[in-house]
Amino acid sequence: MAINVAIDGPAGAGKSTIARRAAASLGFIYVDTGALYRTVGLYSIRKGYDTKDAEKVNSTLPDIDIKLGFSGTEQRVFLNGEDVSEAIRTPEASMGASNVSAIPQVREFLFDLQKDIAKNNDCLMDGRDIGTVVLPDAQVKIFLTASPETRAKRRYKELVEKGSDVKFEDVLDDLIKRDYQDTHREIAPLKAADDAVLLDTSELDFEGSLNAVLDIIKGKINK
Repeated sequence: MAINVAIDGPAGAGKSTIARRAAASLGFIYVDTGALYRTVGLYSIRKGYDTKDAEKVNSTLPDIDIKLGFSGTEQRVFLNGEDVSEAIRTPEASMGASNVSAIPQVREFLFDLQKDIAKNNDCLMDGRDIGTVVLPDAQVKIFLTASPETRAKRRYKELVEKGSDVKFEDVLDDLIKRDYQDTHREIAPLKAADDAVLLDTSELDFEGSLNAVLDIIKGKINK
């Protein structure tokens, strides 16, 4: 039976970076579900559509083919054959992901892909509703969070290092807006599963956060 680890939490909590390293340490496949929503959002943005326009976004779904590739445990995302792993990491794509994730048809479109990966692989999957909706039977569930200011500082640093011309105030504002959208949407709102372990990393550096996540996972698996 495959071992599944679900890590949920708000934008900028460090889920993807920590989950990727944790998966590599454990020899699991890492699945960044947010990347799937970012890819749908990116396609709509490229078409010139408002990502809040459900009718327009839904019209694109038959034309979208998303494939996940793995280099070891490193995930790459392909949109209609194009590697968009970097293109989906812009603030615009981030907000697009939040918008399209509130559309039921988009969630249904991506649901089977996520379930199939988890069924056939030991995997660590992160997102907004993994422990509550996608993998409710996961052996390990973690809700990873940090204060808005801490998360904004981390996201700002990441964007600047990638060469983006952004202001900290704008990053913080976008993050707060996304928090509100993610926690107030009707479909699968962001919240911790009842049996999730809450981990606040506001006072932890990356290595401390990673070690805390690994300790939780190993503790649950070894029971």
